[in-house]
Amino acid sequence: MKVFTISDIHVDFAENLCWLNNLSYNDYLNDILILAGDVTDALPLFERTLRNLRKRFLEVLFIPGNHDLWVRSSNIKNSLEKLQLIQTIAADCGIRMEPLHPSCSLSIIPLFGWYDYSFGHPSRKLLASWVDYKACKWPENYDEKSITQHFISMNGPFVNKSNTNRFIISFSHFLPRIDVMPSYIPPDKRFLYPVLGTTLLEKQIYKLGSDIHIYGHSHVNNQVVKDNTLYINNAFGYPYETRITAKELKCIFEM
Repeated sequence: MKVFTISDIHVDFAENLCWLNNLSYNDYLNDILILAGDVTDALPLFERTLRNLRKRFLEVLFIPGNHDLWVRSSNIKNSLEKLQLIQTIAADCGIRMEPLHPSCSLSIIPLFGWYDYSFGHPSRKLLASWVDYKACKWPENYDEKSITQHFISMNGPFVNKSNTNRFIISFSHFLPRIDVMPSYIPPDKRFLYPVLGTTLLEKQIYKLGSDIHIYGHSHVNNQVVKDNTLYINNAFGYPYETRITAKELKCIFEM
């Protein structure tokens, strides 16, 4: 059994959807896939994508990204209601959004998250251009900090359970620490850092004692060890992102 990961597949793009449709139906039937968010905001396409992946893997684990929570339909009240719909669809497709313990020595744990500006204060440029500010809708009086706290609190039952003697793979869509970003990122691109994640995730990862943590969102593939945890980002990304992303599954564990 192998554990593979991919994030940010953005199947709204025809090229990305074509890659998905061409995945083998036979090669991964004994394996697990971690899908670390950003599939599509369109629910019919989201459901078809999850069903397609479920046919190819023994298990698929998923955590939503910001794009998945965009609200484009007037029939959906806000992004929290969208999350409930996503959870229902995932369950109907046989996709896990809760911890999986495939053996007595391995646990795979999804972690919800958002961004709370713990990586920096947003600039005017970011406030004017970041699509989430328009595409996501939240209950009245919710701001980025309360949104993040809402999601972080959803992880509590998983984080507080003892995982003694297990190899822990945790995963989130959002970054748990900004120092996983490579040093080569140009200064003019770093204005995005405030919306990449939250340090609250890192505290939960530390509490879990994760051996590996998977994240997405940044579209910058990287692998780095920080405080005894191996952090991996394997984003598929947009079709034109060919230098900073890999257009393939990545095996992160084998047993």
